[in-house]
Amino acid sequence: MFLRVVVVTFLLGVAGFIQIKGTQQLAPPGIPHVFSIIIVIYFLSLLYVLIFKSTKNLKINIYAQALCDIVIVTALVYVTGGIESVYSVLYQLVIIYSALFLGRKGGLVAASACSLLYGLMLDFEYYTVLPVYGSATIYNYSAGYVLSRIFIHVVSFYIVALLVSFVVEQEKRSRSLLTEKESEFDRLDLFHKSIIENVNAGIITTDLMGNIKSFNRTAAEISGYTLSEVKDRPIDDFFPGIFEMMGKVKGENTKGNLTKRGEIVVSDRNNREIVLGFSVSSLMSSSDERIGDIVIFQDLTATKDMEKEVEKSKNLALIGEMAAGLAHEIRNPLTAVSGSIQLLRRNLDLDETDSRLMNIILRGRDQLENLISNFLLLARPNMNDRVEMALETVMDEVIESLRYSPEWNDETRVKTQYGNTPEIFGNRTEIKQMIWNLVLNAVQAMPDGGTLNVKAEEIVSDDGKPFVEICISDTGHGIEKDNEERIFTPFYTTKERGTGLGLAIANRIAESHGGKIRIWSEVGKGTFCRVRLPLRSP
Repeated sequence: MFLRVVVVTFLLGVAGFIQIKGTQQLAPPGIPHVFSIIIVIYFLSLLYVLIFKSTKNLKINIYAQALCDIVIVTALVYVTGGIESVYSVLYQLVIIYSALFLGRKGGLVAASACSLLYGLMLDFEYYTVLPVYGSATIYNYSAGYVLSRIFIHVVSFYIVALLVSFVVEQEKRSRSLLTEKESEFDRLDLFHKSIIENVNAGIITTDLMGNIKSFNRTAAEISGYTLSEVKDRPIDDFFPGIFEMMGKVKGENTKGNLTKRGEIVVSDRNNREIVLGFSVSSLMSSSDERIGDIVIFQDLTATKDMEKEVEKSKNLALIGEMAAGLAHEIRNPLTAVSGSIQLLRRNLDLDETDSRLMNIILRGRDQLENLISNFLLLARPNMNDRVEMALETVMDEVIESLRYSPEWNDETRVKTQYGNTPEIFGNRTEIKQMIWNLVLNAVQAMPDGGTLNVKAEEIVSDDGKPFVEICISDTGHGIEKDNEERIFTPFYTTKERGTGLGLAIANRIAESHGGKIRIWSEVGKGTFCRVRLPLRSP
């Protein structure tokens, strides 16, 4: 309908030009009728729009438009010269759009209607049934010429109808096949995406320059980044050094699909260090050329932590076996030595030097006894004698006792903050020992004084479980980065007179009560220690 208006507007311009600029010889007598036909077409176009909005049967609408157009084209051909008119080519346009919209049947119907009306018009002119419009008023065409004109036009009408309908059928068949292929592709693409998105491993594809092209859901969960944030950016921006570990060269286009595996430590979006186990395979094209890489990785952080815990448990189990034997083997001689020294002191009149030497022996015996007790506590925490206790009372007792210890500095300021902390259930002696070791470490880290912060409150973890959280921080010298991973290792210490059992015992006590200790430190600024103990009833 739109193109019809465009064509008619063009014809209107041509007719107007001929009417205004043309001479009497150029302007045919039918020009006024041309204007009338153009006005009728504009009116019909408006009518077509109204009918198109009101009727639901599109095929009948197209048939009606085609038949009206054939009649109008016949009238236009007649008033512009009849057998001489060049506007007979417009019949082809009607046949073409009829075949496009209505298929072969519609094209043949339009071709038949064009043939019938065009043939009747030429016959009526030949037999003078209709007056002649044209440049000459005398009709001087023979019957053979008229018949040939009719024959040529009829043949061309049917050829156009058949060719266009053939093209339309081929196009429909191609469109049907394309739709079917698109449907299969969509199903395959959906299946592929569902596998990639739901597999329990991060999957990244990169081009030859190492720019990220795809990033599945698990990769986003592990790294904390979304696809929109990483797409078309270098993989080294998010996984530094992975290209070197891949053994790949940026821009290299080689054949082969060699898979490389390794582990790398990176930081996620929250600057949390995670251990990734990854494998890299070449992404190959249909011509067997490398066009990029596929990186498949998993978060091994929890696995590595578990391996450390298992290794630590093995060590503690071994220590436990050793502790039982050592305690028996050492305590018996110590008891004998201690009893003998006390008897000698009672029965002998010792001078000052001998008395001092015996005191040194007794202090050594007490140190060995304390070491054995700590050793046993590290190896075998006491699972019995657990009671409900007020955590604030225990912590105040520890701080008050430390004020009279040699490590205490009068310049140390203590800030305590206790929330609405409920009573906890555990071994009072062990809980007190754990807090003592942690607070003592904080005090020892501030030999010239500083600020000791002690805080306790009830919190709820991410999985909805209630905990009591104890936070102990200091403003001391801090812990070197290289030493942080070894602070809970038994007998590891950086102090001149330390045994290396304080933090190990505190961690062991927390674990035996179902809790966990975490420590963060920065050299020159201090250390922050967090203990979480679950709330449990007897």
